[in-house]
Amino acid sequence: MSSSTLSATAMSESFVDQRERWLLAPYAMFSRDSAGRRRPEPSHAYRGPFQRDRDRILHSSAYRRLSGKMQVFTGEMGDYHRTRLTHTQEVATIARTIGRVLRLNEDLIEALALMHDIGHPPYGHCGEDALAEVMEPFGGFSHNRFALTIVEEMEYRYHRQPGLNLTAEVLAGQADRTDKSNAARPSLLEVQLVDAADSTAYDAHDTDDAIKLGLVTLEQLQQVPLIARCVESVRESYADLSERFLNKAVVHHLVNLQVTDMIEYCARELEQRQFASADAAMQSDFRIGPSPELAEQKRELERFLFQNVYRHPRLISVRQLAHEKIQTLWRIYVEDPSRLPKKYQLRAERIGVQQMAAHYIAGMTDRFFEDTHRLMVQSR
Repeated sequence: MSSSTLSATAMSESFVDQRERWLLAPYAMFSRDSAGRRRPEPSHAYRGPFQRDRDRILHSSAYRRLSGKMQVFTGEMGDYHRTRLTHTQEVATIARTIGRVLRLNEDLIEALALMHDIGHPPYGHCGEDALAEVMEPFGGFSHNRFALTIVEEMEYRYHRQPGLNLTAEVLAGQADRTDKSNAARPSLLEVQLVDAADSTAYDAHDTDDAIKLGLVTLEQLQQVPLIARCVESVRESYADLSERFLNKAVVHHLVNLQVTDMIEYCARELEQRQFASADAAMQSDFRIGPSPELAEQKRELERFLFQNVYRHPRLISVRQLAHEKIQTLWRIYVEDPSRLPKKYQLRAERIGVQQMAAHYIAGMTDRFFEDTHRLMVQSR
């Protein structure tokens, strides 16, 4: 393209549109095709709508609180293991790496990845299970659905209107996570990729954390063909690694193997299918994910982790205690809404005290929950 042609093109389209036209595949989600925001806003000179969404999520209070929320293992078990924040960052990194090779929209990918876990309550899935139980008569509780509530109602930017006013695509992507059982609901490839990256990240880092915390050994994990495959490959490359560095290298290889497999499988499928638009890809039967062979190996690893790590006696006892504490605090607030902060008392009048109590608890970090629970129980 000549400089005169480039100049004329640049004058007729925005910087973001021009960049995406050069970089993205036809099946990616282009910023120019966004359905926009619920409250229309002027476009930005050099930031696209999905990049602005990413920034709004990054600067939100809910995102910052992820640093104080456990992933699987509690702070009582040490400080090496992942938090919700480090998990989120790993998901975003993996998803962007794959998205860049597949020529998808990295800004949309990162916005979706940073948002995907902001609705998680303290104590991970244990906290979610505890709230789901007490909330069953009142519409239930889902961290994926609560994430939407946060960005649409509970977070405020610098004006009086509630919510972050995110694009329709980011909101729809999070909504897709709330109903994963609905296979008929189509999702953008960027949304599918974040889900696949989430699985890639937690398979690897839960393996890493479990070894580091002594819940399982690498020798035990080699019962799983995927881990045995990683160990064999690492030993072929590094003959004299100490146990510590062998563990690290195996986890690194586990991430790399999954990412490489997904890139190669999806790139081959996308090349064959030649989707002309994001909508065409979304409406097809193609799904971003690992090859069928690796998908089965991942399921074997996840079954091992479920039986030997997530149900480990050291974890079960901590989870049972956390489960009881969360339900106790919820009941305290429901029985006496005046114990809620004033702004949440006003919200409880509108949405119901049961739901407000669940939302308030779900927004807490692990440490703030423990402090609040102790104070509320002592003052009953």
